Amino acid sequence: MIENPIKRRSTRKIRVGSVYVGGDAPISIQSMTNTETCDVAATVAQIQRCADIGADIMRVSVPSMEAAAAFGEIRKQVKVPLVADIHFDYKIALAVADAGADCLRINPGNIGSEAKIREVVAAARHNDISMRIGVNAGSLEKDIQKKYGEPTGQALLESAMRHIDILDRLDFHEFKISVKASNVFLTMDAYRLLSAQIDNPLHLGVTEAGIYRTGSVKSAIALGGLLMEGIGDTMRISLAAEPEEEVKIGFDILKSLGLRSNGINFIACPSCSRQEFNVIKVMQSLEERLEDIRTPMDVSVIGCKVNGPGEAKEADIGVVGASPRSLVYRNGEKSHLIDTNQLVDEIETMVRQRVLELEKAKSKEIIRTGFSE
Repeated sequence: MIENPIKRRSTRKIRVGSVYVGGDAPISIQSMTNTETCDVAATVAQIQRCADIGADIMRVSVPSMEAAAAFGEIRKQVKVPLVADIHFDYKIALAVADAGADCLRINPGNIGSEAKIREVVAAARHNDISMRIGVNAGSLEKDIQKKYGEPTGQALLESAMRHIDILDRLDFHEFKISVKASNVFLTMDAYRLLSAQIDNPLHLGVTEAGIYRTGSVKSAIALGGLLMEGIGDTMRISLAAEPEEEVKIGFDILKSLGLRSNGINFIACPSCSRQEFNVIKVMQSLEERLEDIRTPMDVSVIGCKVNGPGEAKEADIGVVGASPRSLVYRNGEKSHLIDTNQLVDEIETMVRQRVLELEKAKSKEIIRTGFSE
């Protein structure tokens, strides 16, 4: 087994509700609701769907005092930590801080005078909640736009440091920060520059990344590159897609880098004329059926015996395609043959059985030691 070479940069640890961000805390995955915030039922349902597939933190836009009131009702109905997204009106920030927000996402520069920012910071401090400074290439301050002519890494850094200086003067340090752009190289440059200047946790993201496929690719390249350099403490995949998809892609990126385990890591061949069954169809069915599984597990499904045995030996459960029966490996050892026409049903049964075994073993360990993760 190749040792993971990624060494995360040292950052201070802050808290977003029950989730720690930075330091030695796992890199957290978050998304943002796209429902009308005042539609409490729809927003709660969407947050719960994201939480069910592993979202650690959810962000909710709060553009009005009516939305702030709705946010308070939403907070009562969900357990996942909530970040309130605030722009311009500092009074909304004060309202949601009192209504149970776990974090306030603001740009200190667009809140207004320092007196107003001081009130927001006081509310955050009083309610023992953190903040996120959000800097975007598309909304830089006019003087910075004029100075640089176009968004650059240095421009994003200057904007970020300007906001950080405000919080430093107010002796408030419980914050994370993002410097997002829609361009991969600009995003990476800005985060690299910022990570060299501060030790606060960084929230990674490629903003306005695009539709599902292209946005996922952009995000994987930019965020994957930064994560491999040890940069990043929490992340959102910003897609023109449902927030549940953002959560899935986020975990896929972390799983591919060995930084987080959440659910099944599928190893599957791209399929070719050697395949003994329809690999694509089988994998689509398995992903749908096993989406609820949160237990980390490697499952290999290979359509023929060329690469199948080698991959199966490295997986918790592995299938080597053949006809009429395929060979199953369990924990690296040959186990039994299964009907190739019943692969999906058989693999699902094996996976769920393995989950029960692992959960039972974990429960015994907790009873023995008195500790859980």
